[in-house]
Amino acid sequence: MVPAERKRHDRPPLLLHAFPSFAIGGAQVRFAALANHLGGSYRHAIIAMDGNYECLSRLAPDLDVVCPGIEIRKGDTVRAVFRFRRVLRDLRPDLLVTYNWGAIEWAAANALPIARHIHMEDGFGPEERAAQLPRRVLLRRLFLRRSTVVVPSQTLLGIATRLWRLSPERVRYIPNGVDLGRFAAPPAGAVPPRWPGEGPVIGSVGALRAEKNLARLLQAFHLLHDAMPARLVIVGDGPERPALEALTQTLGLAGAVHFAGHVADPSPLYHSFDLLALSSDTEQMPFSVLEAMAAGLPVVATDVGDIRAMVSAENRPYLAACDDTGLAGSLGGLLADAELRRRIGAANRRKAEHEYDQEAMFRAYAALLDGNRGRGAQA
Repeated sequence: MVPAERKRHDRPPLLLHAFPSFAIGGAQVRFAALANHLGGSYRHAIIAMDGNYECLSRLAPDLDVVCPGIEIRKGDTVRAVFRFRRVLRDLRPDLLVTYNWGAIEWAAANALPIARHIHMEDGFGPEERAAQLPRRVLLRRLFLRRSTVVVPSQTLLGIATRLWRLSPERVRYIPNGVDLGRFAAPPAGAVPPRWPGEGPVIGSVGALRAEKNLARLLQAFHLLHDAMPARLVIVGDGPERPALEALTQTLGLAGAVHFAGHVADPSPLYHSFDLLALSSDTEQMPFSVLEAMAAGLPVVATDVGDIRAMVSAENRPYLAACDDTGLAGSLGGLLADAELRRRIGAANRRKAEHEYDQEAMFRAYAALLDGNRGRGAQA
């Protein structure tokens, strides 16, 4: 072995991560938690297709992380695939990790394998909330058939094996996990904020994107507000914020709805909420629901993805159809009864402790990154 080769093999393995965006979101936060947990065991090269690297703030400062400058042009798919293939040859990563549909060009670039490939699929945008797009199904089937595909929900597991026709031996189900200690109580010295207004506080945590349908939550809140005073706190930012703020004014809710914006660490805020609300058109295994459960909160949510399986049995009656009236009904039932909220929150916390400790998630991902493909799909 020549000295340069020896030096390369003496260093920790290099993982090349291709994200559609490295803005703060579920997949990015999970990666940051995992990378911090693994510490110096790996080096990381991170590429954000949209140039947004906001989630770098979640990574420990002592990690070995680079963000290679790569020219990315929308609508230039064929050239991009060849350009990304050159990047793979130049960087020679030990593992390519791609995240969701927005990074499929990297999977295509590795179709004739240069590096071992793991694809993480967390869900779909608004364009696929009702049905899978046939072209995307075919490309996933083509470019992921030799890869290991990881999904956090049973819903996605079924889609990957039945619709995309990927071999069950190549699809891994790894549920998301949560830092139970971090959400059990506010950090020492931290004082949860006091939100102006009267009544219980409904919290919403997540990116303000179209598929999250926060307009539905505002409309449902409006249906209740005159008869049942309450407050709504929306934590997060995104392209839908101006429209949501305008709708808040139109509905006459300006004094009761508070836009908290982006919060780097929302964990203390959960202790200022009486319940969590989620009004999405599409989800799989949302971190905000796990975090609310770890904080001992009840959840009102649209009945999408794996949410029904995630929450406690006591909480399931408060999952709603994807409409304003159904969501309002579920909200009203919990807003009116503080003791019911306490009981359901305690049941959710117990379920999080038994099933969603992030240490189990870390072990599963560590084995996967080390090359242990296990037995394929796991129920």
